[in-house]
Amino acid sequence: MTKETVAGEIENGMAALGIEFGSTRIKAVLIDSQNNPVAQGGFTWENSLADGIWTYSLEEVHNGIVTAFAELKKDVQEKYGVKLCKLKALGISAMMHGYLAFDKDNKLLVPFRTWRNTITGKASKELTELFNYPCPERWSISHYYQAILNKEPHVPQVAFLTTLAGYAHFMLTGKKVLGTGDASGMFPIDAETGNYDKAMVEKFNKLSAEKGIAKDILSLLPQAIPAGTDAGRLTKEGALWLDPAGDLKDGILCAPPEGDAGTGMVATNAVAPRTGNISAGTSVFAMVVLEKALSKAYPGVIDIVTTPDGKPTAMVHVNTCTAEYNKWVELFAEAAKLLGADFNTGKLYDTILGSAAKGDKDCGGVYTVNYISGEGVTDFSEGRPMVIRSQDAKFNLANFMKSQIYSAVATLRLGMDVLFAENVKIDSMTGHGGFFKTEGVGLETMAAAMHTPISAMATAGEGGPWGMALLASYAADTKGKNLGDWLETEVFASAQKKTIKPDAEDTAGFDKWLEGYKVSLKAERTAVENIK
Repeated sequence: MTKETVAGEIENGMAALGIEFGSTRIKAVLIDSQNNPVAQGGFTWENSLADGIWTYSLEEVHNGIVTAFAELKKDVQEKYGVKLCKLKALGISAMMHGYLAFDKDNKLLVPFRTWRNTITGKASKELTELFNYPCPERWSISHYYQAILNKEPHVPQVAFLTTLAGYAHFMLTGKKVLGTGDASGMFPIDAETGNYDKAMVEKFNKLSAEKGIAKDILSLLPQAIPAGTDAGRLTKEGALWLDPAGDLKDGILCAPPEGDAGTGMVATNAVAPRTGNISAGTSVFAMVVLEKALSKAYPGVIDIVTTPDGKPTAMVHVNTCTAEYNKWVELFAEAAKLLGADFNTGKLYDTILGSAAKGDKDCGGVYTVNYISGEGVTDFSEGRPMVIRSQDAKFNLANFMKSQIYSAVATLRLGMDVLFAENVKIDSMTGHGGFFKTEGVGLETMAAAMHTPISAMATAGEGGPWGMALLASYAADTKGKNLGDWLETEVFASAQKKTIKPDAEDTAGFDKWLEGYKVSLKAERTAVENIK
């Protein structure tokens, strides 16, 4: 499509927009009528630890989305010479789970508690036993029930619970709805009905009433709706909330707001049974669409969520992936600058991370535990990043960085071992996110760790925001197809992808290193107990 054609589509409101709130970046991606990315904008942010709670303020949320959209408008103007005023459709996605509780006047009652918090252990355990269904610590219902157990004073005032994507969607449309995939990280979804599980709702209502909170949980949760549904229209107030400059017109169709797991599935064409994807950035999670239910629940290790169109999906979620080795790369950059080096960020990452390719297959006796926060898979409520090396370790940059990169996927592998033991069939897995950007490192390491071929598509760098833009485009015109068929025929029919099969020596080296890593977790537990 020519630049002039794209400009005409943008002017005529034929483009679709996806905006995703990631852990460290808010990104807006605009796509044309052929679902290709044509412009983008972004905003970098970081969660803060306030009074023991990982959070972002609503002011940061608003400033971030306004800035990302303004950057998108600027990109459109510079590339195509037109002003972005109209859209075919738009959609919001964000980190899943967490706790945003509002009163009857839509006032936030307590600071946003993100997915990163591991402060709901008692609630998670009780609900998992009550439902006989995994109810992880980061899920919204675990946060709400923990607040009930803690007898927090705000609980009687709660009138609405939602996720970050649900909040932004409400600000844009006034609608209290949520895409099925994101909703499945708030409260368990019945795969048959595509709605909150009725039996579990009744069990929770009885339990909360016994604790003095006699509210129907359904009255507090957003309505769960599948991909392809009209989730409301952009209001005048919503348009100004997103674009204070006043250029964006109201009345735009809004797709169901989704979680980053769902948009990752869409962006990697992994919404059909026996397909899977791995999203690896600040955090990492693997999603595998199931053919049948697992034999039992695996609390803290395997979550059961859904695709945006409601198919049951096994999810292994790990809180930290690239965040710790990013800190080390920044440290090396600081040292290099003191020595007078001049380089760009891309070269820095490619060089430092790329050095791992020359490391020993088992990292030469160097072990890294990258836990910035707690990890449910290995039963840690807190983390202390640490590096350990044996007495005769080959301690050099290549082995150090290889250990860092191995550590980024080690806990994910421990969770995936459960699915492998369940004999879950996986025909294909596609990776996306920052972990896969460095040539010769990301795909190769993940394939070795997972014992499975891993693919990356040429569009994978766009990630979740592009996936959300696709969902917006799908909502505007499903063409009478289910989501999987629509993606296959309208988006990925001619997609280019690179596939790496696991190398036998790499796999053996990773497995050997992993045994040492498991032992290192004993030192990690001691560090958590003794270093504050």
